[in-house]
Amino acid sequence: MDESTLREAIGMVAACLTTLSFLPQVIKTWRSRSAHDLSLGMFSMLVIGVFLWLVYGIWLMNWPVILANGATLLLSGTILYFKLRYPK
Repeated sequence: MDESTLREAIGMVAACLTTLSFLPQVIKTWRSRSAHDLSLGMFSMLVIGVFLWLVYGIWLMNWPVILANGATLLLSGTILYFKLRYPK
């Protein structure tokens, strides 16, 4: 495996792991219908930051950045939606 392929593989594994890390929280919040313990400020800043990473990735046409941040935006945006919908 050459260096370029290894670099891409590491980036894709990192993107998958960091993106999928939100899935357990989405499932837990959805099942419990409670987002009381989640920080609104943190998830608001996260969603804005991930959105900007997505824009950056699109601008550069960098597919690992686009795919990872598109999926992360969907998951973290879902958590933010639950926080606003189920505040107590």
